[in-house]
Amino acid sequence: MNTGAESYNADMSYLNLTHHFLIAMPAMTDPFFAKSLTYVCEHNEQGAMGIVVNRPISLTLSELFAQINMPLKPAELEDVLVHFGGPVQTDRGFVLHDAGGSWQSTLHVNDKIGLTTSKDILQAVGEGLGPHHLLVTLGYAGWSEGQLEQELADNAWLCVPATEHILFDLPAEERLPAAMALLGIDFASLSEEAGHA
Repeated sequence: MNTGAESYNADMSYLNLTHHFLIAMPAMTDPFFAKSLTYVCEHNEQGAMGIVVNRPISLTLSELFAQINMPLKPAELEDVLVHFGGPVQTDRGFVLHDAGGSWQSTLHVNDKIGLTTSKDILQAVGEGLGPHHLLVTLGYAGWSEGQLEQELADNAWLCVPATEHILFDLPAEERLPAAMALLGIDFASLSEEAGHA
């Protein structure tokens, strides 16, 4: 009889975690990813890329728009916090958003969510014509070919299909517990069990 690990490894070549959440296990010590919730935007045989969605930084959208010399007209967006999206290209902005609009450089995750890196989306946001739901990050998380699969085999992450509700409707601090709840697990109890191994 196969153990879970054996059957998992046998199926790894078919694994596609696009539009899934990666939940960092309590043993994760990498400071970039400890206690993180990462949304996988693309996963294929070349590797994977995602955005950490529960790490706001002390930079508001109004401050970011001032830095790039763009107006931000919608007052309700001024105090929205930019997020740390991951350790790769931290000087570059990434906008995770609901579908709609036509931007110069968008990765269509699925028919409901896109990830845009072109400046035209920020211009639209500044004019109040941007996507209804958005999360602006600096940087992203990237994995080379087979790297994410190996980390999963090493039990670095739990994964669960993602929901737009968690991404866009919940405050940052509630996203990780909500993703854990999708698995029927409470992060606090998981941490305690890991600590008493």
